[in-house]
Parts: sequence; C-alpha cells; structure tokens
Amino acid sequence: MDAIAQIPLLGPLLTTVIPFLIVLGIVVFVHEYGHYIVGRWCGIHAEVFSIGFGKELFAWVDRRGTRWRVAALPLGGYVRFLGDSDPASARPDNPALAAMSDEDRRRAFPAAPLWKRAATVAAGPVFNFLLSIVIFAGMALTLGVGDERPVIGQTFEVPGHPTALRPGDEVLAVDGRPATDFSDLLELASEGERHRLLVRRDGATIELETGPLLPPAVGGVASGGPADKAGIAPGDVIRAVNGVPASSFADLQKAVREATPPLTLTIEREGRVFDVALEPQLTPTPTADGIEMRPLIGVTAAPLVAPMTRTPGPLEALAFGATRTWSVIDGSLRYVAAIIGGEADSSSLGGPIRIASMSGEAAEAGLPSFLGMIGMISASIGLINLFPIPALDGGHLLFYAIEAVRGRPLSDRLAEAATGIGIALVILLMIFVTYNDLAGM
Repeated sequence: MDAIAQIPLLGPLLTTVIPFLIVLGIVVFVHEYGHYIVGRWCGIHAEVFSIGFGKELFAWVDRRGTRWRVAALPLGGYVRFLGDSDPASARPDNPALAAMSDEDRRRAFPAAPLWKRAATVAAGPVFNFLLSIVIFAGMALTLGVGDERPVIGQTFEVPGHPTALRPGDEVLAVDGRPATDFSDLLELASEGERHRLLVRRDGATIELETGPLLPPAVGGVASGGPADKAGIAPGDVIRAVNGVPASSFADLQKAVREATPPLTLTIEREGRVFDVALEPQLTPTPTADGIEMRPLIGVTAAPLVAPMTRTPGPLEALAFGATRTWSVIDGSLRYVAAIIGGEADSSSLGGPIRIASMSGEAAEAGLPSFLGMIGMISASIGLINLFPIPALDGGHLLFYAIEAVRGRPLSDRLAEAATGIGIALVILLMIFVTYNDLAGM
C-alpha cells in the first residue's frame, strides 16, 4: 500500500478506487467463504460463489461443480446453494426440488436440517468477526501493544510545547496525584499550563516541571470533517479559538464546545501563523452514559509522549484482537441505539463513497493503517448482516428461530412479502447513506 502513495500522478484510480476494491473484495470474500465452507461441511452443495453482481467478467468451475465468478459490480457477493430460487437463499425453488433425485435433494439447502441452515447463514458474519480478530491480533504481534505502565517510550516535538520527559522515564505522580497507568498520566497532565512530575529516571527519583502532555496540536484530521474542509493538516498547532488562547488540547475541546459558531482558529504551521474559519459539526460521541451529540471540528490530539511497546504472546494477541473487534461492534450498536432513541442523528452514517475515501487515506498512511481499516470494515459488515432484517443474514436467522418455535417454516407468501420489505429497506438505506456521503463532500 505504501507504493500507492508514491504514485500520485496516476490519480484517484490508484489512491482511492483500488484500495476501496481491495478492502471490499477481502471483506466480501471472507463473508461469502464463511457461508460456502460451513455449508460444504454440512453437506450442502454450492452452485455459485460470486464476488460482485451483474455481468460476469470471468469464472471457472471447480471439481465439486461450484461455479466461482467475478462480476462487474463489486459492491457485494453471494453464494447460491442447490435448491435456492435466488442468490439470497430467501426461499426454496420448490419445482426444482420436486424434480431432483434423492441424492441431489440431500445436498439441497432447503432440505437440510434447521441447525445446518442456521449454521451456514450465521457463518458469514462470524467469519467477518474472525477476520477482524486475526487482523488486529496480527498487528499486535508484529507492531506490539502499548505498555500500560506510565513509562515513556517515545517523545515528540511540537513547536512551543517542549517536554522535560525522556524515553525510559517512569512517571510516579502528577501534581501529587499517583499515575497508576499511562492513560492516567495523560489524563492528569492534560489540563493547565504547568505540571509537577515525580519521575523515576536511571534508578533515581527526581522532580520535573512540564507543560500539558496533550498540547493543542493536530495529530489526525477526519476525512470530510470541518477541519479537513478548512485545510487544517496534521502537525498544525491551534493557538486560539475565536481569540481565546488554547494551551492544551483540553482547552481546545472546551473552546469548541462553548464558542459561538462560526469559529475562527488561529493556526501555527512551520513558523507561519494564520486564521481559518469553520463550522463545528454535531457528531455522535461515546460517553460513559451512552452517546452524546457534541460539536466537533474533526481533529485528534498529538501527545508529546507515547508508551513503551511490547510484543504480546499469541493468546494475549488474540485477546487484544477480540477486544478491538468488540469495541467496533459496541460503538456501532451504541450509535444505532442512540439514533433509535433520538439521542443522535443519522448524518454520520456513511456509505460506499465514504468507505472509498477512508480506504484511500488508510492506504496512503501505510500498511498497518490499511489493515486496521479492513479489520474495522469487516467487523462492521458482520454486525450489519446480523440485523434482523429480511434479506440479510439476521433476517434468515429470525425466520429460522420462528421455524424452531412453530415447528414449521413461515408460509411462502409471508416469507416472500417479508423479504421484499427487507430488500426495499436495504435499498433505501443505501440511497440514504450515499446521500449522506454526497452531502458531506
């Protein structure tokens, strides 16, 4: 992926479209392969495995008789099992089933026991979650994880914000308050202009004085956000908001919340000082009590210090991967719950255009960022597919749960009507998120 960032002359085809196709292709393939392989383990024959929809670009047939195809519209995929009347496995092809031999009927999806059908359908989202776990675990094994101890691993330079700390320093207390872990250290030293630190350095305990460890410097800029549109870039230092000086990132956050828009930010960049104007955007933000709509400008902090890193063992790396995957799922669920409860609006829901933009930016940032993007999208796609909407995997699982309780499946007429409604809802959702993408450009 780093090579893509080095060929800007080839334009958006390489920097946006190709990374997007790679992300979507991997996530879709793993999802559909989950359906395919678990179905095969259950003795169900897959007639077609398709990446993409529409016109077939190329295909081949394997020794089991499954046709593997790549189609022109790469926004999804499907596995069509023997006995299905459509690619979504929404309803059985009853005339075809009646004409099948006994051997073929045993391999047909509609004739499989309920638990086998449910396992085959659930496997798609489960494989997406497994992909996320493996990616995040692999990143932990290769890049390491941050040590929780309040020990300095790296220091960074931000103009006008020097720090007295050095790599290897262990911070014992900030302004007389114990620093039990690295997050404690950043929180305790995030506000105010000066802090007294008790530090263990080279076996001796010393006292130091430093400014806030989270200065009002920009570490990252959200694509399409107010700061991005205003031309703010990573490395910029925001000196004031509407003329009110900001000595720390906490000051900046408070000023953005309290100032009357539009905001005028005083920016320092490579020795130059200039003003930019922007409008904060109300954004759903996770809090201890749920989701809260806050005015944000779309920047992240640039800490002056970073923790030590260590290489975890395989089991710890898997636990780290599972935790990261769950954080994506949990954040998504909380946002959806906040929308339903009226605590957040849906303007932050993104579609293919936003995913493409994010994929391009992640590719330019390097392989670790790009892999993290794949892990995040895979977990999100897995979760979306579990929503109990007919036409999605979660809708099929809901039908199977009803079948298990009733002792028989829903009638064809009711199942077809519910599936039609589900497809309409999915199409409307795609239109809505695409509108959000275009409105945010």
